[in-house]
Amino acid sequence: MATTRTATTQWKGALIDGSGTVSLNSSGVGTYEVSWASRSQEAGGKTSPEELIAAAHSSCFSMALSHALAGAGTPPESLETSADVTFQPGEGITGIVLTVKGQVPGITAEQFQEAAETAKVNCPVSKALAGTTISLQAELL
Repeated sequence: MATTRTATTQWKGALIDGSGTVSLNSSGVGTYEVSWASRSQEAGGKTSPEELIAAAHSSCFSMALSHALAGAGTPPESLETSADVTFQPGEGITGIVLTVKGQVPGITAEQFQEAAETAKVNCPVSKALAGTTISLQAELL
């Protein structure tokens, strides 16, 4: 069954001095302030498209890796994934680094790395971001 998720942004003003809010409509979990400064400089308590992409990517990758590990008979006890999305004004998103640490009984570090690489390739968000360089750091705890 296909699902559709919706977010809405309200923006006021020009890019440099304007600002807006992004609402996560499907879940209703919140509305967050966005601005050019929060995107191109320090966050200052506001979010950015890159932070929202990082959230989507880290959660999707964790789900994909968890599914792959469980399918191989070695479900994880825990996975902690971060996604660092780099934005360069004038260029755009220049790269993403996924970092995962996992507790997975019955698996070697090499098997964990292989499962993580496969999850990186097969994660739907990774596929959506295929035009961006995505690197991976995986550590079995």
